[in-house]
Amino acid sequence: MGVDIGDLVSKKSIPLSSLSEKTIAIDAFNVIYQFLSSIRQDDGTPLMDFKGNITSHLSGLFYRTAKLMENGIKPVYVFDGKTPLFKEDEKERRARGKKEAEEKWKKALEEERFEDAKKYAQATSRLTEEMVEESKNLLGYLGIPWIQAKSEGEAQSALMAKKGLVYAASSQDYDSLLFGAPILLRNISITGRRKIPRQDKYVLIEPEELSLDSTLKELGLNREQLIIIGLLCGTDYNQGVYRVGPKTALKIVKEHKDFEGVKKYVGEKYNHTFENYIGEVIEFFMEPPYLEVKKIEFRDIEEESVKKLLCDEHDFSEERVERTVDNLKKIRKEKWGQSRLGKWF
Repeated sequence: MGVDIGDLVSKKSIPLSSLSEKTIAIDAFNVIYQFLSSIRQDDGTPLMDFKGNITSHLSGLFYRTAKLMENGIKPVYVFDGKTPLFKEDEKERRARGKKEAEEKWKKALEEERFEDAKKYAQATSRLTEEMVEESKNLLGYLGIPWIQAKSEGEAQSALMAKKGLVYAASSQDYDSLLFGAPILLRNISITGRRKIPRQDKYVLIEPEELSLDSTLKELGLNREQLIIIGLLCGTDYNQGVYRVGPKTALKIVKEHKDFEGVKKYVGEKYNHTFENYIGEVIEFFMEPPYLEVKKIEFRDIEEESVKKLLCDEHDFSEERVERTVDNLKKIRKEKWGQSRLGKWF
């Protein structure tokens, strides 16, 4: 879910091609959940092979990663590690939400409300350990690097961007800015025309580039104050203040400056008590666990392994897979060349 501060941040739409030759750290869980949610049949059923195994995650990773690389982007996927203890409440809340969505999905199917069914089905997505392992294997066969974070993948991505290992962090959530990512990219894996639910209309989704420095300057804040705004709105680690949105949160922080002042104010004004571990949450955003990365290395594509995983094990079209792999080989040879893979580090 992440923190909702989109109305406050400095952002601009950019063409995907403007990211050519840039290395980007992608929050793997975030993007794979997108694939599990969006790549579904009309009744909401996930994409599956003939044996009934879900393949939405593999389809999304394979074809949409290929699209990124066709635009010259050098993706690095970062997987979540150990979840912080103070995220357990959020995990339980999400689990309850999935169960409720499953019940609504079944009822909508029974009543033949297929558009509603697909909407509810999207909220039931679950990422299993097997899916994570398959995703890592596929990336490895494609020669694309992946990193196992110590904790949150978006925190690892943010610090990699801050340290200059990558150009930017990519996630749909704004938390990356709270973790200190100088540049956050959104929508890079869902770019294109998307149908508006319940309407016969389409909207064009474009990549967005968000700047932490510009955001802080425009708002007149430091990063810790931006984190406090996040806490007021609510994060994956704490409940926000009831009836306080981003603009009200900004006003509160501007008036009361630091967390102690804000804490006292919302206690009196809104009768809100922050969780007793909130200090740990602030520290987690300011200095998250980080796995030291010395270099980012892209390797040769293992075509037979890709075909075995996708075609032999999961019934993907061999012709389409071969065509995509051939195209990726051509792109890497023409744009970077096998002798120039050092440019990918």
